[in-house]
Amino acid sequence: MVRTVVGYYRYDTASELLLLNEIWRLQSNLTNYFSPQQKLISKVRTGAKVSRKHDKATTAFHRTIDHPGITVDRIVALKRSYSLINLPPRQIAALSTELFTLITSKAADGAPAPVNKRARSREATNHPSRAS
Repeated sequence: MVRTVVGYYRYDTASELLLLNEIWRLQSNLTNYFSPQQKLISKVRTGAKVSRKHDKATTAFHRTIDHPGITVDRIVALKRSYSLINLPPRQIAALSTELFTLITSKAADGAPAPVNKRARSREATNHPSRAS
């Protein structure tokens, strides 16, 4: 989840670590409080066909609140933190942009940053040969 937000660069400085920690904190709040997920209830195999049944999609926050083993004090604390959360997607985007700026400026200072380039299927490294 985090790599989709910050990319696949090498982060090795203290300033980058601070930004990454802030992004992870915000992304965690966004995922746990606002992203509903379905949980698998059962999976039945009938021959080659597999039938799956899922429950209703809810957030991790609501699953925790609905759990019978959680105390009232913990529920109150969770609801208080939920009410204080400001939706962070814009903050995450701004921090990701700042992190990208740090990475590109680091690459401009020294040697160019290596670009991960995958070969396309038509760019085979071992060309086929015919034995004739």
